[in-house]
Amino acid sequence: MKKVCFLIISICVLCFNLSAQISIKDSSIYTPYVGLSYGYQFSSGDMEKRFGDNSAIGLNLDFKTKKYWSFGINGSYIYGKDVKESLFDSISTPNGGIINGNGEYADVRLFERGFTVSVTGGRMFAFKKPNPNSGFILTIGAGFIQHKIRIETIGNNVPQLSKEYKKGYDRLTNGFLLSQNLGYLYLSNNRLVNFYIGLECMQGFTQSRRSYDYDLMKKDTQKRVDILYGGKIAWILPLYKKAPLEFYTY
Repeated sequence: MKKVCFLIISICVLCFNLSAQISIKDSSIYTPYVGLSYGYQFSSGDMEKRFGDNSAIGLNLDFKTKKYWSFGINGSYIYGKDVKESLFDSISTPNGGIINGNGEYADVRLFERGFTVSVTGGRMFAFKKPNPNSGFILTIGAGFIQHKIRIETIGNNVPQLSKEYKKGYDRLTNGFLLSQNLGYLYLSNNRLVNFYIGLECMQGFTQSRRSYDYDLMKKDTQKRVDILYGGKIAWILPLYKKAPLEFYTY
């Protein structure tokens, strides 16, 4: 995920240095733009059996052409705290607790963590106002999704859940991703306020990447269809250079 963010930022700098000084008020232009987004997602399919709702922070680099086509690269970090699966029955006491190295009940916390990376392409349906470069955008994408259960042991004094043993419980899962987005892109004439707001749906065709799950006492070979859907809002930074003001001397 860090490599994807670094790649997007590097391309952004290059695009800004190469872009011409233009005005967007009168006609459709080619422009790259960066988006920093927040999304709230609901789980469905096999994902719903493991996790509840989650949030996602994203970074994207997109390019809009003069002919209103759009393409780009996107990355997002998924996080949540609603984990539904019971993982520790085999190492728990009858009342559901886990004993730490001091003979006391351990404080064990579970979280959802994951990320997505995808390339996208689509079409803009522009409005005349505030300029021909704002309007609805419909895009589809393909890429990669990964998620797991983050296991935190407060105090790190739980031998049953050491760093290596956690891998037998964390349900590390990944696979191919498809995505669909419909939203509105607003690029202001003065570049002071630019935003995107829309709906997103993602389908991950995934399976476990761990060789053995301790609580299942076997390898998980299930093929999964993990679905996430929800709303997204993004702050947009256009990368074209603003045209200079014209001065006339008489």
